[in-house]
Amino acid sequence: MSMAHSFNNWMKYRQTVSELNRMNNRELADLGINREDIRRVARKAAK
Repeated sequence: MSMAHSFNNWMKYRQTVSELNRMNNRELADLGINREDIRRVARKAAK
């Protein structure tokens, strides 16, 4: 994997984590996500 590709994946991961962390628990629940799931969801989104 190229360095640019790795960097882009990392940026997508960080953006997803940031956006999900800004949501309140009810908004996350509406999406079927717990606070504990945020990093897992972000890793999947960054692939």
